[in-house]
Amino acid sequence: MLELLIGATLVLGQVEVPPPAVDPLTVEIETGDADRFAALLARTEGPLTAEQIQRDYLDAASDGVRVFTPGRIRDAAHLARTVAAKRGLYTEAVRECLPVVKATTPELRATYLALSALFPDRPLPRIYLVVGADNSGGTAAPGMQVLGLETLCRISGSPEALRAVLRQFYAHETVHALQRDGGEPSPGGPLLRSVLAEGAADFIAALATGTEMDPKRAAWGSAREAALWQILKADLATTADTKGDPARGSPAAVAMHRWVGNYGSAPEGWPGEAGYWMGQRIWERWYARQPDKRRALEEMLTISDPLAVLDGGRFVE
Repeated sequence: MLELLIGATLVLGQVEVPPPAVDPLTVEIETGDADRFAALLARTEGPLTAEQIQRDYLDAASDGVRVFTPGRIRDAAHLARTVAAKRGLYTEAVRECLPVVKATTPELRATYLALSALFPDRPLPRIYLVVGADNSGGTAAPGMQVLGLETLCRISGSPEALRAVLRQFYAHETVHALQRDGGEPSPGGPLLRSVLAEGAADFIAALATGTEMDPKRAAWGSAREAALWQILKADLATTADTKGDPARGSPAAVAMHRWVGNYGSAPEGWPGEAGYWMGQRIWERWYARQPDKRRALEEMLTISDPLAVLDGGRFVE
């Protein structure tokens, strides 16, 4: 589910200087942007204008909104049109979901305390809650995560479901904020890189929280792991030499879509983002063989040798 919401996994937005790190004991979700939008919506009976949104929301924005603007908010006019078309969603988001997000501070702190124990030398990201154009639930940039309130509210459906989604973001997406993509073509190809990046995030998140990120997907995968491994090996071979985004409908694109980036459009009979679970299983087997567990966890953030991880985490019947 998360990848539809995020759009991509590693670094998307950029700021010139990453914000200061947070203390896990005192960290809070930074809701100033959402609060300012909520106040603007509450005092405006008619449609919000682009001028109002620019003056009262975007001009005073945090780094979170600045990261969220390219490709998401886009500009004041686009956000004004979206709010006008979905006024009910935005009203529900600020009235019902914003208080729920604020109440998840204990979950955030517990997760951050666990992650700080796993990575004592890694600064943990700030978390900004913003209002966007209902096209993304979140993204990560150096030193920060940014969550889109209205999209998280829409896809959750209930307060408890929203809390569960947020717990996933606090764990899984924080790992992505700590990961670094070298920017060069990755040995083994983009599918292997994606599967390992997502699998590492789920592995570390499960280690920090003590819970499986998607129990239903894990049960589905466990029941047919041998067959899935054969499919994955074939798809990894298909995508091994792929550079950039493969052409729509090409064998490489079909292979990629089978495993990642398919929330809401997974192959028939498959759960969304099956590659997350397969990547997690690869890391589990590889991790079990590593004598230095802390160094192994650091490898999950850099993925410096994906082919070695694949070899060490291969499925053996």
